[in-house]
Amino acid sequence: MSSSKATSTSTISTSSLPVASLGTPRIGPRRELKFALESFWSGATDEKALIETGVGLRAANWARQKKLGVTVIPSNDFSFYDQVLDTSVMVGAIPEIYRWNGGPVSLATYFAMARGAQGQPHGASCGHAHHGHDAAHGVPALEMTKWFDTNYHYMVPELAKDQKFILASRKPIEEYEEAKALGYQTRPVLVGPVTFLKLAKSKDAGFNPLSLLDRLLPVYIEVLRELAYRGAEWVQIDEPCLVLDLDIVAQQALHYAYAEIASAVPQLRIMLTTYFGALGANRDTALSLPVAGLHLDLVRAPEQIDDLAGFPDNRVLSLGIIDGRNIWRADLSRLLDRLEPAIAKLGKQRVQIAPSCSLLHVPIDLALETGLDPEIKSWLAFSVQKLEELATLGTALADGRRAVEANLKASDRAATSRKASPRIHDAKVAARVAGINEPMRFRSSIFAERATVQRERFNLPAFPTTTIGSFPQTADVRNARSAHARGALTDEAYKLYLQNQTARTVRWQEDIGLDVLVHGEFERNDMVQYFGEQLAGFAFTAHGWVQSYGSRYVRPPVLFGDVSRPKPMTVEWWQYAQSLTKKPMKAMLTGPVTILNWSFVRDDIPRSEACRQIALAIRDEVTDLEAAGAGMIQIDEAALREGLPLRKSEWQAYLDWAVDAFRLCSSGVRDETQIHTHMCYSEFNDIIGAIGAMDADVISIETSRSKMELLDAFRDYRYPNEIGPGVYDIHSPRVPEIGEMTGLLKLARQRLSDTQIWINPDCGLKTRKWEEVRPALANMVAAARELRAMA
Repeated sequence: MSSSKATSTSTISTSSLPVASLGTPRIGPRRELKFALESFWSGATDEKALIETGVGLRAANWARQKKLGVTVIPSNDFSFYDQVLDTSVMVGAIPEIYRWNGGPVSLATYFAMARGAQGQPHGASCGHAHHGHDAAHGVPALEMTKWFDTNYHYMVPELAKDQKFILASRKPIEEYEEAKALGYQTRPVLVGPVTFLKLAKSKDAGFNPLSLLDRLLPVYIEVLRELAYRGAEWVQIDEPCLVLDLDIVAQQALHYAYAEIASAVPQLRIMLTTYFGALGANRDTALSLPVAGLHLDLVRAPEQIDDLAGFPDNRVLSLGIIDGRNIWRADLSRLLDRLEPAIAKLGKQRVQIAPSCSLLHVPIDLALETGLDPEIKSWLAFSVQKLEELATLGTALADGRRAVEANLKASDRAATSRKASPRIHDAKVAARVAGINEPMRFRSSIFAERATVQRERFNLPAFPTTTIGSFPQTADVRNARSAHARGALTDEAYKLYLQNQTARTVRWQEDIGLDVLVHGEFERNDMVQYFGEQLAGFAFTAHGWVQSYGSRYVRPPVLFGDVSRPKPMTVEWWQYAQSLTKKPMKAMLTGPVTILNWSFVRDDIPRSEACRQIALAIRDEVTDLEAAGAGMIQIDEAALREGLPLRKSEWQAYLDWAVDAFRLCSSGVRDETQIHTHMCYSEFNDIIGAIGAMDADVISIETSRSKMELLDAFRDYRYPNEIGPGVYDIHSPRVPEIGEMTGLLKLARQRLSDTQIWINPDCGLKTRKWEEVRPALANMVAAARELRAMA
């Protein structure tokens, strides 16, 4: 449903129910933010150009939402990197390592916190062209982790016992004023103070950042007072922590925070926003807070609409009815059947309708997808289309369904088409899933026996070195891929190009002394998309970009039907790479749980069933790789933990089927075949039992930013298998020194036995530059040699 089509089929009423947006994609329809950031980071453009790009993107977002019929438009939902990082900067929560001495926070310091810094930054403050008085050089980035159970990453606030907070950035105020000057009365968005502290960490052992609430609130109140003074009527405060399992301390913190805010800024109306799940045991807490409005996620927790007893009469209820995290078109008639009785009870004057959460997690505009299969396209809705759906619903709820009859009929046709399409179900896949048995889920021997056989086969030195899989995807590599895609480079020429890139990378790995090599993955566009393009049941977009972190955007595959593998996907490239060396060459696959969690997943069958289908397809690939001679096969499950439900009571069911899928795809090999896996950005303590149950021979993990603290979980669990703790933060352009890496490895040896330890970077090197990777990996190999000399 394109914008032009929607407005031509039915008239959207100007008196419709209020339609609110909780936030929109910040990246630009053509990834304008990515290119502006990377141009700035490379030195090709200056701060002024970057700031102007931000101004233009914000103006375009406000105009687009207004045109689509949004009546409650957000501001301060834009960020150059991450909204949690923006909040840290706003409240002056800048660790001492970044050498900020007060005053406006420079873009250099902001990006040093986000990416680390090699040199001496200086210059304009983040978001606006003031000059700061701070400096940050040769420093690592803040820790990064997943935003709740999404594939978006946030920068973890780092707070200390003696933390002081001051208003260090006026970004929410300035962007409200910016919108106002353009004629838009917006509802500014803030990350809530309790959620901010719940997401924070401290290096002070045993210290709970939530105890800093008293010091933090005055800064929030200062911002809110300033917004009210400048004309803001509402402010959206996001407290997604309300869908977590909160203890009494956190619940009391919420009561205290919002009582203080209500007392200090009584003239300002607060829309308290929850999303990603149900309030559950926090329902009474949420209903008792002194706020003017409450937003509920009715996509993840649709049952909440039936449980409105006790909802205060004087409060606005924001109904999150359109999925902000997936791309399926809504069945508008079915939604109206649910909404009409509830709104009749509440009264239209007390209701807003909105997406379930910010639309940050979906692409911008389906109209750009001119090459997508028309039938599949008719089942989808991106950010623009979701706002159109809300406008349609708003008019139907205010003026009746006949006012938007054509739009509702179009929605009905799409829903019927999707249910009836023969492209959705494959009887052969269903039969194969039904035939899964217990022996398919287990290796033939325990790890201790497999390890003996594998050490004899590979004869590696102590502390073997390797990488996670990918090497830099340079502009030259991307240009060659693009030329091939548009027909400017023949199949033969492109294959030769990729072979040359692979051969050069294999030789270089040999030259620096890596023990286990990889082929570099130059033929792969993305670790999920590459496989999805070769599996039945997936579709792909050309412009369906979403932000993962910073300027790292991904185009998640669209998993629309049953999954199978028509033919081998990676065997030919592994065979070519192994033919170039006598050293072990890891075969690289993406695991079924990660493919599932990093896709837009069909919503007509359980996720567990879709995952088992993918697992069987990957199992076929593993079997073919082993038959071709591959002795080491890495099955990445980078996204396993992020799929955890937010409520602990639901964890075990998820982990059971997720671990089952991994074992299903990895257990059909002989003892001498070494199965590797990789996980990143994870807190492992809560799932260490599941990691143990996966029974991978070697697991590599992200640990450098946590200074090996993540290994505590493996030590306490007495994890028996081998582990590659990351010693090189690949999300930063910094080149770590040899001493820095040996220091991390010494910390690893305090937690693991020497026979367990592999040495590797945190993650794949696709996003880095060769001039960063070469010295960093050379230093890593040198650190391994120093460690061997110490052992």
